[in-house]
Amino acid sequence: MRKIDRGIVIGISGGSGSGKTTYCSNLAKNLDALKVKTLSTDDYFKEVKPKVNAPYNGRQYDDYDHPTSVDIDKLHRDINHLISSKTFDVVIVEGLMVLFFEEIREKLDLKIFVDCPSDERLVRRLKRDINEESFDEISSEYLDVVRHRYNEFVEPTKWYADIIINGSNTSKNSIDVVRKWLIN
Repeated sequence: MRKIDRGIVIGISGGSGSGKTTYCSNLAKNLDALKVKTLSTDDYFKEVKPKVNAPYNGRQYDDYDHPTSVDIDKLHRDINHLISSKTFDVVIVEGLMVLFFEEIREKLDLKIFVDCPSDERLVRRLKRDINEESFDEISSEYLDVVRHRYNEFVEPTKWYADIIINGSNTSKNSIDVVRKWLIN
């Protein structure tokens, strides 16, 4: 793989449990000939989250799935810093809201949306979080809030994506597509 002349910024978005973090990690590993830096929007959640009342039962949750839960100013500054430092060949920004914010989208050279059916995303959340929360807590939050926020804020952003990949089967082919795009 040839040296990239200027830093490339790739955004990876998708619903909770869609496979975006796994895809991001696999992509970074397959770009081992390049200097890659990954940023996760999970690291940019505000300390105090907005609250949301579930539409059907009124139960209140911390709203991790709303754009205002992300410290967009800090994320934007960090991306700008990484771009201007020219330290990395590729910067990958991964998270639910990566394609939601126009000021972030404008920085992205390649926008990827990881699409995955809602039932599969729910099962993945259950497997991922079962050691920290009960089945009832995980499934209630998903059914009460997460799926609604996905429909409201995340799913519509796939129209901004340059590439939509199958989160049920993130094969090597989808990574090869990005690698070939980088070297051309």
